[in-house]
Amino acid sequence: MLNILVLCTGNSCRSVIGEALFNHLGKGRIQAFSAGSQPLGRLNASAIALLHRHGLSIEGFYSKSWDVFEDKPIDLVITVCDSAAGEVCPAYFRAIPKAHWSTVDPSHIKGTEEEVLAAFEAAYRTFEQRINDMLALPFETLPPEELVPKLNAIGKLYN
Repeated sequence: MLNILVLCTGNSCRSVIGEALFNHLGKGRIQAFSAGSQPLGRLNASAIALLHRHGLSIEGFYSKSWDVFEDKPIDLVITVCDSAAGEVCPAYFRAIPKAHWSTVDPSHIKGTEEEVLAAFEAAYRTFEQRINDMLALPFETLPPEELVPKLNAIGKLYN
């Protein structure tokens, strides 16, 4: 089973959505976790509501620092900060293969309730499509030097 750490800065929204979807869609093949370089200490209420609407469990989820995983064997790190919005992506320094899936932060969307809801649904669909594309790969047998470029290419899709 591949252990994936989904990283963002605050670990309250996108990384949590990614963690939940990886665990749901990748059952038996993937164990996902999420963390932040500067965790907010709380989960985004709209992200929680989104995951509940889609029937995904958030049991045991909380906003946490990547330090929690210092002794956990992690096989792959996926960062989800949005470079298009000028966000600084957390630099995870452990020698682990890293891929980047830039994802718009729906928690920063201003507008009507419907527009905000649509932004959260769009982020969900983006993760869902990317994870399904990853699951179509034989990632268990690909060496990191082949897997990471494929994952980075997936990260450029659906934005």
